Amino acid sequence: MLLKMRKNLFVAIAFIGILSSCSEYQRVVKSPDMDYKLKKAIEYFDKGKYNKAYPLFDELLTQFRGSSKAEEVYFYYCETQYKLEDYILAGYHYKNFYRTFPNSTYSDEAAYKAAYCHYLESPKYSLDQSYTYKALNDLQLYVNTHPKSTKIEECNQIMDELRHKLEKKSYEIARQYYYMQLFQSAVSAFNTTLNDFPDTPYREEILFFRLLSSYELADKSVEDKKFQRYKETITAYNELVDYFPETEYKIRAEEVKNKTEENIKGIKLNN
Repeated sequence: MLLKMRKNLFVAIAFIGILSSCSEYQRVVKSPDMDYKLKKAIEYFDKGKYNKAYPLFDELLTQFRGSSKAEEVYFYYCETQYKLEDYILAGYHYKNFYRTFPNSTYSDEAAYKAAYCHYLESPKYSLDQSYTYKALNDLQLYVNTHPKSTKIEECNQIMDELRHKLEKKSYEIARQYYYMQLFQSAVSAFNTTLNDFPDTPYREEILFFRLLSSYELADKSVEDKKFQRYKETITAYNELVDYFPETEYKIRAEEVKNKTEENIKGIKLNN
């Protein structure tokens, strides 16, 4: 019985605390004193109560527009959206902040986080990469305009990560063309990947699959295009073995080269 009474007392105290907290927040929301409201908004933010802080900062943006407190309020507004993980909106407002207050003490942080928010929205490589490109552009802009920033190394690491994601997507698209037997598209896509990412770690695989794609394209071509495309297949083979003399695909590559040479001889004999 005593234990049950204590439990009920604890529940009642907790309920009263919740009601008190709600009524306090409502008093803040309804208060006509904007300085008091700003003070409480910052308190909520510092305590991690971002859902409570956000509506207050949203209102205060209008109330303090054009005043000496506008800059502080707007930056807190950006930070609150960031903490609430609304990265798209936070990124937009961070960018707007450093354009509006270029000389602010928060300007450097806002410029960086505008780019970082796009990075956080960048999805896995197989999905649309619009935010990856936005993040790369904004990070590069940040590096160019803040050369003495302590965040430069971090920016470069993030950009390397984003470029690798684009590189992997480009490579996987080319491979998908190959497996779909769209060999002309595959050859073109593999070439694009090599041109866009000359230092790609996938070079050996790309050169090999480009060789296969080139051979299949030639083999399935109309007669008047076969000869030229078989020659391009030999070129593809030579590039593979020039870059990777001991390639793991050597046996298969030589088989493709031998068949290609036989087909070229056959075309010459027939002509």
